[in-house]
Amino acid sequence: MITSINPYTGKSIRKYKEDTPKIIAQKLERAHEARAAWSALPLSKRAGYLKKLAQYILKHKDTLGGIATAEMGKPITQSIIELEKCAFTLNYYADQAATFLSPELVQTEASDSFVHFEPLGTVLAIMPWNFPYWQVFRAMGPILISGNTMLLKHASNVMGCANGIKEALDQCGFPEGVFDNLQITSGNTEMVIADPRVDAITFTGSTAAGKKVAAVAAQHLKKQVLELGGSDAYIILKDADLALAVKACATSRLNNTGQSCIAAKRMIVDKSIAAKFEKLLVAAMEARTFADPALPTTTIGSMARADLRDELHDQVNRSIEKGATLLCGGYIPEGKAACYPPTVLTGVKKGMPAYEEELFGPVATVIIAENEEDAIRIANDTIYGLGGAIFSKNVKKATQLATYAIHSGSVFVNDYVRSDARLPFGGIKQSGYGRELSYYGMREFVNIKTIYVK
Repeated sequence: MITSINPYTGKSIRKYKEDTPKIIAQKLERAHEARAAWSALPLSKRAGYLKKLAQYILKHKDTLGGIATAEMGKPITQSIIELEKCAFTLNYYADQAATFLSPELVQTEASDSFVHFEPLGTVLAIMPWNFPYWQVFRAMGPILISGNTMLLKHASNVMGCANGIKEALDQCGFPEGVFDNLQITSGNTEMVIADPRVDAITFTGSTAAGKKVAAVAAQHLKKQVLELGGSDAYIILKDADLALAVKACATSRLNNTGQSCIAAKRMIVDKSIAAKFEKLLVAAMEARTFADPALPTTTIGSMARADLRDELHDQVNRSIEKGATLLCGGYIPEGKAACYPPTVLTGVKKGMPAYEEELFGPVATVIIAENEEDAIRIANDTIYGLGGAIFSKNVKKATQLATYAIHSGSVFVNDYVRSDARLPFGGIKQSGYGRELSYYGMREFVNIKTIYVK
């Protein structure tokens, strides 16, 4: 059985029966059989399905949002915003697919030569709990509009969200087999990846889990897109607008209770402004307190699970033992199943967990840089490369540094990192490979076929 537990109360919500091998095989076969008819539909028809789904999400965003809030502790207002973003993305792909998938003519010696884009087949999406709707729909948009079918293996603690997604597509009349939800744990995932009816995999999650998925997929020569961990560096140069920088850092670090791959995690601050920055950051972090995520006034909910909270607290304590200084937070509150307070560590140096590891929760780390060159060096001194930001009043110079000096999949200047359907999203190094969203995400799960006519 798969049990869904409310992380704020610690109480069980519902138990789900895990799919048997027979049921898994049936879902795989339905997805495989649905591919031909779905891909043969005119693109305008598939776009119509996506638009209807977007309308459904907006109409039912309060109900769907409540499921996410109950299952993983996200503040209800953030759950609703997440669903609105999903609807925008589905509409975006419905509107842009004809352009993105249009054949590209190439001038050669042939009488006609062009590049044609066709679906790969069935894509398995292995998705995490932190954005239980966004992670799925941002993959679903380009996968389905391209003519692929999709199977979802969602995180076990958000099975209610997974079933809510399946219900949404059923209510919108999607043909049987175009999308299905696998109620399985990680123990059965390898079997699904290996199944010949699965043609490609998209995975979002930890770097360690991503390596395991990639290894199995590689054994069977299957295309993968991996969006993994991150330890985003936010560089605060000495000429930065501190009020702007602090607001962006605190907002990014505390969004979704800090449980985001692209949250601001390492604040790298020029030593000349470090003391002032720390004072302002602590005030901004302490102004936000955790509360019942179901209340519309709550801005910080609980973490998704108590074991994740305990792991984060251990990272904080081990960093302090190695010399980091605790400026605020850093304790486990009594009587709250998985809550953790906004926390700030300073004096963070190489060799500490807060420097080397991803801290997946509401903990900000401050690293002091000697100068601009040192700040860039520290930003790049990580195994990760998902996102980053740089703050400076010299926008031209900051843009040059963002473009040429910082090694990551995206860099924002004077703003915090976030995903947008119109822009490619993904990382380098241990943060994964491939891209989601935009034109580039559309091209990940199609066969880029050359046609040459003499």
